[in-house]
Amino acid sequence: MSLRFPDPRQRAAIAAAAKNAGVSMQDYILSAAFERATAVEATFLEHFDASMTRSHEAFAAEPSGIDPRPEQRAAEQEARRSLGHHGQGHAA
Repeated sequence: MSLRFPDPRQRAAIAAAAKNAGVSMQDYILSAAFERATAVEATFLEHFDASMTRSHEAFAAEPSGIDPRPEQRAAEQEARRSLGHHGQGHAA
């Protein structure tokens, strides 16, 4: 792995941190990258789980909470019947 840093201060800071941790610069950088990736993954999974919970709650809602009112249902059925009479002879 090539360790090139355009900023010598950045390289010095990483070298000091690696020395303080008792590991090579390469190991220090790889460990930091791994920690960052797993943190991103954990955040994604946390939000995904919350989204799944919300979806489950929406689909588990009482049918009366998501079904149309009887008046709306009757109006829709009447509209379908009306369309059925006008559309006779046409392929559906």
